[in-house]
Amino acid sequence: MPELVPQIRQRANDLGFELVGIAPAVQAGTWDRLDEWLARGFGGEMKYIERRKEAYRHPSSMLPTVRSVIMLGMVYGGADAGDEKALTPSPSPGGIGGPEGVGVRVARYASGTRDYHDLIRERLSALADEVHKLSPGCRTRGVVDTAPLLERDFARLAGLGWFGKNTLLINKRLGSQLFLAALLTDLDLPADVPHETAHCGTCTRCLEACPTGAFPEPYVLDATRCISYLTIELRGVPIPEPLREGVGDWLFGCDVCQDVCPWNRKAPATQIGEFRPDDTLRGRSLQQWLSLTPEQFQAELKDTALSRPGWQGIIRNACIVAGNSRSRELLPQLEKLSVHSDPVVSEAAKWAISRIIQ
Repeated sequence: MPELVPQIRQRANDLGFELVGIAPAVQAGTWDRLDEWLARGFGGEMKYIERRKEAYRHPSSMLPTVRSVIMLGMVYGGADAGDEKALTPSPSPGGIGGPEGVGVRVARYASGTRDYHDLIRERLSALADEVHKLSPGCRTRGVVDTAPLLERDFARLAGLGWFGKNTLLINKRLGSQLFLAALLTDLDLPADVPHETAHCGTCTRCLEACPTGAFPEPYVLDATRCISYLTIELRGVPIPEPLREGVGDWLFGCDVCQDVCPWNRKAPATQIGEFRPDDTLRGRSLQQWLSLTPEQFQAELKDTALSRPGWQGIIRNACIVAGNSRSRELLPQLEKLSVHSDPVVSEAAKWAISRIIQ
């Protein structure tokens, strides 16, 4: 049904997806590599990947009659994407943290006012409505990153970009700070030309810049050493002590391997207002993060991506950042947290205190 494609592309663009491509519904090209990656233990505590491993093999696990995968990309980065100055410590590096006191960094994708899952699901639903209008009776299913789909594989097949050495999908024009999403359909749509070439060349900046050495080799990420995994996905347990110093001032996630990527130097800023840095977050110092109560966390962050690790995770991370800052002005908050009933929080606070006073 080639006649539908221009209208689908236009509607997707209107909904804020800068990239639109169509891939055939085939077995995921890197499924065997996923199996190997899990066998090497690089998935850490993300046991859901192992449990759903077979489902990642083919998109028919989510839509049995699927024939085409409409792949979409939405920019979330800021105008400073790819600016290596963002790596330089300052009162509020990365744009998060108030001018008074110690600043922290939050990954760009999480510094807005809404959780991207919610916003993108709404846009996918609107796109699905358009497809159903164009072809009544067809079947669709929208997928963000919570479903078992190897999005990068289908994004490459749809011509959206190539795999960078930091394992992220990179687009020549838009860089790597992209949310990927998919709309599965049983319509037989003409596929775009796959992106067969890579454009990283001999560059290894992302591999060398990683503070925790999370890349054992190009194109392979050991998630158990990645700051994003440590501060978001590793929940209910302490961050391994040997990796804490490498966390630096990252409260939530990490942008280092993208900040140093040359392909992000001229990447455009997001056009989605909800993804732009929120002044409430930008004005919050580390002292304020450490003083955040569970009630405040729920009231202020429940609709944002920062809700994922829960109050315990955010406070644990804040304690690690405090220890790395060596700032004695944080000791009052840390002393209070060191006697908290939550063992993960109290342990992190005690570690931070020991780092500051040693």
